[in-house]
Amino acid sequence: MTATNPSPRYRPLRFGVTEVSTRRADDGVVYVRATQDLEAYPLRLTDRLAHWAETVPDRTWMAQRVKNADGSLGDWRHITYGQAWQAARSIAQALLDMHLSAERPVAILSENDLDHALLSLGCLVAGVPQCTVSTAYSTISQDFDKLRHVLDTLTPGLVFASDATRFARAIEATVAADVKVVLGTGSIPGRSTVAFSDLLATSATPAVDAAHGAITADSIAKFMFTSGSTKLPKAVIVTHGMWAANLQQMNQSMPVLAEEPLVLVDWLPWNHTFGGNHNFGIVIYNGGTLYLDEGKPTPKGMAETIRNLREIAPTVYFNVPTGFEVIAQTMKTDAQLRKNLLSRVKMFFFAAAALSQP
Repeated sequence: MTATNPSPRYRPLRFGVTEVSTRRADDGVVYVRATQDLEAYPLRLTDRLAHWAETVPDRTWMAQRVKNADGSLGDWRHITYGQAWQAARSIAQALLDMHLSAERPVAILSENDLDHALLSLGCLVAGVPQCTVSTAYSTISQDFDKLRHVLDTLTPGLVFASDATRFARAIEATVAADVKVVLGTGSIPGRSTVAFSDLLATSATPAVDAAHGAITADSIAKFMFTSGSTKLPKAVIVTHGMWAANLQQMNQSMPVLAEEPLVLVDWLPWNHTFGGNHNFGIVIYNGGTLYLDEGKPTPKGMAETIRNLREIAPTVYFNVPTGFEVIAQTMKTDAQLRKNLLSRVKMFFFAAAALSQP
């Protein structure tokens, strides 16, 4: 090291689970176990939400840019942990009033947004399983075959979409007349619908506490569908206990998630486990903040991602390899992006594909 050529400075990054033991059974199956025992974890993810709502009620849980009249994205709208908990309880009461259940769960058709997030919390508090459905099945597909298959499999009692204009055709083609439809904005001519604001305006009763208290580790938290790239998508059950245990595994494997208040800037869709279980979950589990990035790893979408990363500094950053490649190229000439993105980030993490050589 010299004055003119200083050595690079790195932030420390500690990893938890680095060793495993293996055991081969008589039938040839090899069992792999971390040498570190799994520590205690809550029965439900919502137990952590309630904790943060009590201890840091004014901390931002989630934020999304407000859409202006011309369609552009403006300033951030924030929802605190205290607000999220109260909204979740109100929505839970509304869902209980509709007599929803594992046999009549909630299907969510639209993208990541604040209403979607609050509805997810309401389902978790009420013990009503939910399923986020790929938006491509509603907005790109012309025959709606995969959406119809998903809804036939789920038999939902409630279907939610953020925007009536974008999702009306899909709803009219696939959602039975006796299924309640909740909309964030707009209406569907000839169809009775419920405004999402009505769910938020519902007053919670002791029935919410009773329903939440009745949830066990084996209760179904959500259904997630496989990609359907080869055959029709298959439903996968995620229980409350599975999700909570997995989040504790993440914390012990990657202690950086819990060392300081977590801040994510994230676009990953909630119908996939990366965005919907991992990222959505670790934020609530650790009392972190999630800034919803409405960009995408496409030439047009990355402009919004770059804008957000110039402004919001994540502590950990998740993306797919294509997104990282664009960010790396942009950082070569964008000093503000370099300065802000690198100001406090401790880990970059990718999934979904191999990282390309560039």
